[in-house]
Amino acid sequence: MYIFALVRIEEELKLDYSDVLFRPKRSTLQSRKDVNLKRTYRFKYSNNEWSGIPIMAANMDGVGELGIAEKLSEFQMITCLTKQHDIKKIKAFKKIKSIHPNIALSIGIKKDDFDNLDKILKEYSFINFICIDVANGYSEHFSKFLKSVRDIYPTKTIIAGNVVTADMTQELILSGADIVKVGIGPGSVCTTRLQTGVGYPQLSAVIECADAAHGLGAHIIADGGCTCPGDVAKGFGGGADFVMLGGMLAGHDEGKGKLVKSNGSKYIEFYGSSSETANKKHYGGLSDYRSSEGRTVRVKYRGKISDTIKDILGGVRSSCTYVGAPSLKQLSKCTTFVRVTKQFNDTFVK
Repeated sequence: MYIFALVRIEEELKLDYSDVLFRPKRSTLQSRKDVNLKRTYRFKYSNNEWSGIPIMAANMDGVGELGIAEKLSEFQMITCLTKQHDIKKIKAFKKIKSIHPNIALSIGIKKDDFDNLDKILKEYSFINFICIDVANGYSEHFSKFLKSVRDIYPTKTIIAGNVVTADMTQELILSGADIVKVGIGPGSVCTTRLQTGVGYPQLSAVIECADAAHGLGAHIIADGGCTCPGDVAKGFGGGADFVMLGGMLAGHDEGKGKLVKSNGSKYIEFYGSSSETANKKHYGGLSDYRSSEGRTVRVKYRGKISDTIKDILGGVRSSCTYVGAPSLKQLSKCTTFVRVTKQFNDTFVK
């Protein structure tokens, strides 16, 4: 007896940030400075409250670092530290108490990851955010691990991901996630879509997953795919509660990445967390059963991160003024996207 499975194709068009622009609307705002970018959230399970600008640094080498966290905390923004931040690194950073509301401890789903988390939280119990981070959040084992962390740390705000569909967003929330991380393959140094053929256009993923999460009283992070401040604004316009950035925050002094000089210019090495470079650095190389799902690139050295942050925040404020949103909270309510075939005139870019 043969059982034939039908291949399913979803005909509805799915969109990335580059496929849309905001439609401008009348506004009563007189200046960008009048826009309030701060949000206050209370989380579903932890019941913790957080206030700040809901932009996050990704837990990637050169970005999810304590130096970045210190600077982003001044802007009331969050940094998800890399999984390599153990108790020694945390202890060596003397300002941990002053920035703790704006940092998240990142872990995978191995026993060693959990043991490392446990050691840190026994000594630094005031840290509220836990980020359980895997490339593929669709495994049954991931949901079970999430449930176990929720049982052990009922008062911590748990971030879990990554997923890109409404059903799995709901699954992770029902398993104990306060915040679901959304994005598979959109990052600048991620090659998952090329290696596996798996993914989902990021704007559509954000819109669909935000709708699913908000229906259950939870939140989402739009993780990856942003190339410019306008994309950050589009993530919020699509319903994201937080937007997570990797490449846009790479290449700065505070990330302490490897500086390379070439043809009179300075660059900093930046690579994906599933890249061969990252696996060699942290795990002794790629396992025989897997391939690299990230690339290594050189990002132009950009100096201090403050100017980049101000540029991003200025862009988001300007987006709000164009659509008549007096605050970031109201941006998604004021958003109408128009589909486009071209975002901008690149005549003098190349």
